[in-house]
Amino acid sequence: MRFALAFVLSGFPFGGPPRPSPSDPWFGADKAKHFVASVVIQSAGHSVLRANGHAYRDAAWKAGAITLGVGVGKELWDRRSGRDFSLRDLAADAAGGGTGAVLMRQFAP
Repeated sequence: MRFALAFVLSGFPFGGPPRPSPSDPWFGADKAKHFVASVVIQSAGHSVLRANGHAYRDAAWKAGAITLGVGVGKELWDRRSGRDFSLRDLAADAAGGGTGAVLMRQFAP
């Protein structure tokens, strides 16, 4: 936890903190893709973990970590490729991951 806090407070290594781009709207096709991809990753991850014997709670947390890792990894890849690191994309990822977790709760208590 301390490492994560130091990482964020250190000015987001590799070029400073991300800034919103004027061409990065809150709503649009890109955000819908992030949302849907995160729902799928969360749900699939949870299902695979449950099928392999993990308790519901453990599967939910681990699937959330996988979803978060994929979302942050995608934004770091964007930044390395010369595109913008988008906190708005991460917000769509978080909303999708949360929705995936709620959907899994409805089908597999």
